[in-house]
Amino acid sequence: MKRILIPASGAVLATGLLAAGLAGTAQAASDVASDPMAKNAAVAQSIAQYWAESNGAALRAATESNIWDSKDVAKLKSTGGYSADTKPGVVAPIGEEKKTATKSQNVNMPKTIGKVFFLNSKGERKWCSATSIQSRYRNLVSTAGHCVYDTAGNADTMSKWVFVPGYYQGKAPFGIYVGKQAFTHYDFDVYEDFDRDYAFVTVYNGIKIDASKASQVTKSEFEKHVGPKWVDEKTITRDEWVAGVEKYGVNGPFQSKAVDPKVETVAKPADAAQHIEDYILGKGPTAGVQLTGVEVVKSVYTNAGKGLDNGNQFERLSTKLPISAEEYAELNKAKADGKFLGELTVDLDNNKQPKAWYKQQFFIKKWIKTSEQFRYWVETYYVQDVKAADAGRLGDAVGGQGFAYNQPTGKYVRVFGYPAAAHPDGHKNFTGITPKWCYGKTTAKTVGSAAKKIEEHIALKCSMTEGADGGPWLLKYSNSKRLGYVNGVTSTFNDQDGNDRVDYISSPYFDGETNTVYKAAANVWSGKIVG
Repeated sequence: MKRILIPASGAVLATGLLAAGLAGTAQAASDVASDPMAKNAAVAQSIAQYWAESNGAALRAATESNIWDSKDVAKLKSTGGYSADTKPGVVAPIGEEKKTATKSQNVNMPKTIGKVFFLNSKGERKWCSATSIQSRYRNLVSTAGHCVYDTAGNADTMSKWVFVPGYYQGKAPFGIYVGKQAFTHYDFDVYEDFDRDYAFVTVYNGIKIDASKASQVTKSEFEKHVGPKWVDEKTITRDEWVAGVEKYGVNGPFQSKAVDPKVETVAKPADAAQHIEDYILGKGPTAGVQLTGVEVVKSVYTNAGKGLDNGNQFERLSTKLPISAEEYAELNKAKADGKFLGELTVDLDNNKQPKAWYKQQFFIKKWIKTSEQFRYWVETYYVQDVKAADAGRLGDAVGGQGFAYNQPTGKYVRVFGYPAAAHPDGHKNFTGITPKWCYGKTTAKTVGSAAKKIEEHIALKCSMTEGADGGPWLLKYSNSKRLGYVNGVTSTFNDQDGNDRVDYISSPYFDGETNTVYKAAANVWSGKIVG
């Protein structure tokens, strides 16, 4: 094993304990870094709902973690290497604490594996592979450190982090498990040392989102609804749009938008007052002239004149409208960021509690001449009621793999994950939809990466690509019981023969310090999100 030490000068050095004569002096407390994720049940429920809404739309939109690129796919080297720091040890999988292993010739996917989903520092929806692992409270997930800590954004933990065992095409058959507390090695948390690229995350009890069938509603009902809602758009002809606006008015579901507008301001037509409704619809007697509104701040609107000329108040667009509490909160934030120009107000009941919320935007008139290169569409509004139910503890739902550390190389392991990325040459073998596996003996070859501070990885011949990172390396895997011992997690992807194809993957070596981090995480309770 190695330690990251800080000398008096402040420079960071990587030093082997045995070479320095420091064997056995590591302090367990300094090995463990821990960071909170979802701090309470209310936050956790909102995170679960974020991923579950609209039939798992956010889950389906996520793509594989992409912290690696083609220049990171390097050749393995035999320099460096791990050193065991204590005696080998194992922790039995859930359900196998007092049982003996049996042999099987079939290859069955473990029930414990799935994907972890999160938002990175750019706000992108991403995923990695992971597994449930044995713990005191049956609430622990094992994955790669870079699938928990945002190294690219130099931030702490990823946001909206969840584990979905058995994930498939937006479905969460066993529930969604929200991360509560993340544990990794101090050297990864602070120095991004990829020799410690592993993490253990405690999760709340799973939550199952029971969404009722979506209901079509009016625009006002849509705006008042608190919960999942969305708008479907359908492109229509100009004639259909005109008919719709005549039936429902300018604030109805029929909308228009310039695709490639050639717009210039013109003077008010002489017959504006007689044909104002036609000009609003772009159907006035003077062809190609239309009355539109330009949003302004309240002070500009207040100081504007009355009438139909350019720059006058556009009263019908500037009325006070009721909105939901949710929209009020969103617009209030947008207003603070300078993205909402209107005014927000609240009515209070007799107890001075909010009972109604309103918005008012302000528009002035603008007469334009346009080529009428417009797109027309009709909007249909849908809302959905959501109920959340407790799915129980992770380990009770899917079981949990055992844990092994300080094991010698040359042992057979079976590695699972959801590979999705293309090889460096652009060839794409995997989709990330279903889990894949590799099998073979581990090798002591390591990845010579100074940037990632890698000196002590172990490797396995395997062509899985990114998306599989975080997936478990299972020692003594029983195909019949679908259980084994986590002895590594996929960290890097490598090209040993130089043909721009991944042919080896690597994992941090699990040693006694890994066991210290694991034990710290395995004894922490998390609790329920819903009753």
